[in-house]
This record gives sequence, C-alpha cells and structure tokens, in this order.
Amino acid sequence: MFEEQGIGAASIEAIAAAAGFTRGAFYSNFASKDELIIAMLEDHVEQSIRRNLDLLARHTNLADFIDALKTMDRSRQDPLGRSPLLHMEMILFVARAEKRRPELAKRLRARRKLIADIVETASKASGKSGSRDPAWTAAIVLALEDGFRLHRLIDPETTPADSFLRAIGDLQRAIGV
Repeated sequence: MFEEQGIGAASIEAIAAAAGFTRGAFYSNFASKDELIIAMLEDHVEQSIRRNLDLLARHTNLADFIDALKTMDRSRQDPLGRSPLLHMEMILFVARAEKRRPELAKRLRARRKLIADIVETASKASGKSGSRDPAWTAAIVLALEDGFRLHRLIDPETTPADSFLRAIGDLQRAIGV
C-alpha cells in the first residue's frame, strides 16, 4: 500500500484492506499509522542486521563481503529494502515529528553498530589494526548510502543502481582494508 500510494495517501482503511484485515483488526495491532510505520522501520532494521551478519559470517574479507552484497537477491527484501522512495519517505515521516525521533535514532544507532561491527571484523580478518574509528566509518557509510539513494531517486539515468556498493568498493580499495 505505502509503496504504491505513499504514506500520506494511505488511509487506515486502505492499509487494513490491503493486508486482509478490518479497521478494527488494524487498531487491535497498532494504535496509529505512526506505530505501524515505526514497526515497519524496526522490522526493516532487524532484517537488514540479520542479513548482513549472515553474510559477514561467510565473508569476513571486506572485498568478498561487498561482492556478496552486490549479488544478494533483493527481491526477497521487505518493502523498505525494495523501495528507496518508501525508505526515504518513512525516514522523513518519522523525523518530522519530534516525539518520533527517538525511535528513528534507535534504528539509526543499530545500523551504525552493524556497520561498525562489519568494519572491525573486516579489519581483524585482514590483519590490519583498527586505526580507523569504526563508529565514524559507519556514520560515513550510512550518509553515503542515503546520498546515493536520493541521487538515484532524482536522477536514475546517471546514478546506477549499484552506485553505493561501487563507491564502498572504491573506498575499501583506497584505504586498503
């Protein structure tokens, strides 16, 4: 529903109907559309962490890990993983209301920790000391991902779908991890 119409245009009735529920069933699970969106963000972050940790367990070398990300089947991802527009829309929706920001910050911190863990694991696997700050590297990586996501939405003709992973591979080779 959100993928097709966006957050603002999707009514509770339409969301419930698309899921095969009544309005009452919706409200027995969620107090509001806000609560549903936060639950979707939470689910997305949990799935992303699980997927990435599974990949990391099989590919501790950063170059191999990045290659595995490139070949991952994205069709099986949740709606936020499949739709960059919906992902950005949900982040902005949550960020617009100050009372919702702590929930968004919690998810952002979880994603940063995941990336920091990947950086540390890859550094150890390569035998290089952790002279770089993994938390700062994670913040840079997430900013880069969001930036390419926006660029792809605005100008898909000149921003290939693999831009983010190509950039990460280029950075990985440049810093020698």
